[in-house]
Amino acid sequence: MTNAKPQHIVNRATKNTNTQNLDELPKIKEIAKDSTFVATSDKIEINWFHTVLLTAIPALAIYGMLTTPLQLPTAIFAFFMYLYTGLGITAGYHRLWSHRSYQAVWIVRFLLCLGGAAAYEGSVKWWSRNHRAHHRYTDTDRDPYNAKRGFFYSHLGWMLVKQNVKKIGYADITDLQRDPMIQWQHKYYLPVALSVGMAFPVLVSFLWGDMRGGFFYAVMLRMFVVHHATFFVNSLAHSLGDKTYSDLHTAFDSVVTAILTFGEGYHNYHHEFPADYRNGVQIYHYDPTKWLITALSYLGLAYNLKHMSDEEIEKAKIQMKYRRIHEEQAILQFGKSFEDLPQISMTEFQTRVAHGEQLIIISDLVHDVSHFVHDHPGGRQTLLHHVGTDATQYFEGIAGFQAHAHSKEALKLLNTMRVAKLSL
Repeated sequence: MTNAKPQHIVNRATKNTNTQNLDELPKIKEIAKDSTFVATSDKIEINWFHTVLLTAIPALAIYGMLTTPLQLPTAIFAFFMYLYTGLGITAGYHRLWSHRSYQAVWIVRFLLCLGGAAAYEGSVKWWSRNHRAHHRYTDTDRDPYNAKRGFFYSHLGWMLVKQNVKKIGYADITDLQRDPMIQWQHKYYLPVALSVGMAFPVLVSFLWGDMRGGFFYAVMLRMFVVHHATFFVNSLAHSLGDKTYSDLHTAFDSVVTAILTFGEGYHNYHHEFPADYRNGVQIYHYDPTKWLITALSYLGLAYNLKHMSDEEIEKAKIQMKYRRIHEEQAILQFGKSFEDLPQISMTEFQTRVAHGEQLIIISDLVHDVSHFVHDHPGGRQTLLHHVGTDATQYFEGIAGFQAHAHSKEALKLLNTMRVAKLSL
């Protein structure tokens, strides 16, 4: 078995998980073959299966909570099923199969395959196809859950209508089509999901005589919570938080979203570096999915964990800092740039002063101080005394002049008053 301790983590300097030629366009029938519940016309068609499922589950969960007392063993087991099926999606469907950010031994892949099926979010093949399309066409009409179409659409609405086969974004899933386990799960998805996600929790709850509670809490309520926890990755993670690494897409980093989504909330990082097995890159980031994968690597059950180099991560953060600084500079008034200032001669300067303009020369730049005369800390006459003169040495506090060197803030304020440069 491969030694999978942290030294075997692979350093990736690429952001792309999909090497599909961008010019390779699939035929409509090929998309339809790999997608379920598709529409072939531009007319909006309701996906009745999803609509009924996503309505019935919360309705049954609420009914169960109102009519069935929650027993402690059932609560503990429901929490276990919540973790198992939720991580089946995040560690399995998402990071293992959609992004291939690590590899795992057969038993781990099989357990994640079952756990993901029990979450009732479709097969690995269907889920990963949509997610790869999401990354390839982020925030466009070809993005299956385009966040720019609104919070509700990206969270839930996109599943309530059939995907338009003419508009759906294509993603390469040939690797999944060659995987016997993925093909088996896709073919037998419904019986696998019913067995692991429904029959198993109810039968286990029979051990302490609470099959009814097992059905309503470990199945329906758990399913509802896991659904919306993972749906938040498509909606809340594109609406709330900070853009730490890029502002070229709608993904945000948020600890709140991370807590709600098994660690998937550091989404800005994820969209910048999707091949990384981590979402929370810092040691203090809440990312239980990362912790699970790391623990599996220590046990030799996961290997080839991919991650971006610290240098590439810092580059992205610095670039964003520069962008923010430039945005703030654009808002602030720094005065005209040196290149945009017109040139005037000393004669023209003196003429304008003689006509009443309150101009001062400092460092060969002409400044109009008329709006600052009454606000000068040294008093109105102090500033008026230098109108029509070169006050550079006085402003800089050079020896021999009874003045102090002005501060950097004073210089910034002075820059807002410059109106011309003196021709020498």
